Amino acid sequence: MLVDRPYLAEIKKVAKAEREVVVNTFRNWASKYCPDAKYMNVGSDTQLGHLIFGSTKYSKDDDVRIFKVPNTEGVIEEGKKTPTKFRNIKLHPVGITFPIEICTNSGLPSVKGDTLKRLLAKISARYDFSDETANLLINDDADNIAMTYVNEADSEMKFHTLQERREAYHAIASLCKVRSINSLISNFILPLQGSKIAGKDGRVHCSLDINTETGRLYVRRTNLQNQPALEKDHYKIRQAFIAAPGHSLIVADYGQSMLDAFKVVGDFHSRTAMNMYPHIREAVEMEQVLLEWHPEPGETKPPRSIIKGKHENHLDAFASERRKAKMLNFSIAYRMTPRGLAEGWKVCLNLWLQQQEARKREARELSEVHTMLGRARHFSSDRLTDSVTPSNPGPYGSRCYGSAADVVMCAMLEISKNARLKELGWVLVLQVHDEVIFEGLSESAEVTMAIVVECMSKPFNGKNILSVDLNVDAKCVQNWYAAK
Repeated sequence: MLVDRPYLAEIKKVAKAEREVVVNTFRNWASKYCPDAKYMNVGSDTQLGHLIFGSTKYSKDDDVRIFKVPNTEGVIEEGKKTPTKFRNIKLHPVGITFPIEICTNSGLPSVKGDTLKRLLAKISARYDFSDETANLLINDDADNIAMTYVNEADSEMKFHTLQERREAYHAIASLCKVRSINSLISNFILPLQGSKIAGKDGRVHCSLDINTETGRLYVRRTNLQNQPALEKDHYKIRQAFIAAPGHSLIVADYGQSMLDAFKVVGDFHSRTAMNMYPHIREAVEMEQVLLEWHPEPGETKPPRSIIKGKHENHLDAFASERRKAKMLNFSIAYRMTPRGLAEGWKVCLNLWLQQQEARKREARELSEVHTMLGRARHFSSDRLTDSVTPSNPGPYGSRCYGSAADVVMCAMLEISKNARLKELGWVLVLQVHDEVIFEGLSESAEVTMAIVVECMSKPFNGKNILSVDLNVDAKCVQNWYAAK
C-alpha cells in the first residue's frame, strides 16, 4: 500500500510533543515528594517501580537509590569541573502506600499498562476522577477503568486530602498515556517510515503467510494487519494509508459475519448495547436516537442520530458503548459458560451452546475440528485442555475463525476471477481478516465497488450457499481511516 510518509512524520512530532507534556505532568507531581524525580527517566520500569512502590517484601532495596540519567541540564556534579554526559540522581518512594498488584520475576513491582490502570481505579474508587482525565487517557481507557474497577476497595492507600488523591490520579493517568503514546510510536508510526520495508514507489510491501492453522492470511514484515484498534488510534495512523493521485481506495468488509448466525433482524451489536446500558435504551424509547435506520428510496440521511449505522450519511451515537457490546458478543461466541450467560444476561442460547458442546466432542474424539467447508484443524490433547486465549481460541473458536476465513478466501478467489475488475485495472492491495482494500482509478470507483460487493456477497462460485445473508459494507475513500 502507498504510505503518506510526510503525514507520519508530522504525527510523530505531535505524539512526541504530547508525550513531553504528560511526562512533565508526572515528573512535577513526583518531584513534590522526591525532588530528583523531575530528572528521572519515566520510561524506566525500575525507576518508576521504586518511586511509586518503594522497597517490597520481595526486594531488599534501600529506600533511597541512586540512578544514572542523561545530564540534559548540564549540571556540574560535586568534584567535577565540567558537566558530564550522565549524572546521578537519588530517588526514594513518594510515601503513599500504593497496593502492589503484580511483581516481576525479579521480585520488583510491575508498572506495566494494565497494572497502572488497576491502580488508577483503586485511587479513584468512590470518587471517580475519570471524567477529569478523559483528555489524558486515550479514548476508551477512561471508560474502561471506571466501568471495570471503580468499585474495588482502596483501604490500603492513605491520602491526607482529597486533593492529594486527585493529584495522584492525574499523575498515574499521565503515565498510562505515556505508555500508550510510546506503543503507537514504536509499533506503528516509526516502522511504517522505515526504508527497509518501502519500495522505490513509496509503497509498503509485506510478506504473506498462507500456511496458517486458522486459514487466515498472516502478514509479516511489516504486519499491516496489526493496526491499532480504532478507539486507540489517537493519531489516525490509518490515514497514512492512501491512494495514489487520480486513484481511490475501496474498503469492503463483512458486517457481523460471525454473528449473523443468530438470525437477528437488524444490528446485533446495537441491540446488545441497548440491553447493556439503560441510558441507551432510554434514548431509543424517548426517540432521541434510532436503534437502526433502513432508508426508503430517495432518503440519504437518517432523521436523527443512530447507535451505529452502515450508511455513508449517518451520525454515530454511543459508538463507545457499542464497541463494548461487540466485545461481549464475541466473548459469548468464544465459550462464555452457560452459567455466565444465565446469570449475566438472563437469556438462553440453547442452539449456540449445543454447537459449542458438539465441537468439543468432535475435538476430543477426532483430535480435530472442521470448518464449514471441511478444512481440518488438528488439536493435541494438551491444547484441548488449555485455557482459551487469543492465540489458542480452542475448538469452538477455531470453527468460527476458520469458517469466516473460508468465506473470505472464497470471496478473494471470486474477485480474482472477475474479468471486469481486471479490465478496470483495480488491484487488491491488502486483506485484513474479513476486510479487503482495493486501489484503482477514481473514475471507475462506483462500478468497481458494486462488483466487489456482488463478489463478496456471493463468494461460492457466484452463489451464497449459507443460510444467512452475507452483508457487505463498502466505501470509496482516499485513505483507509476515512472508511471507518
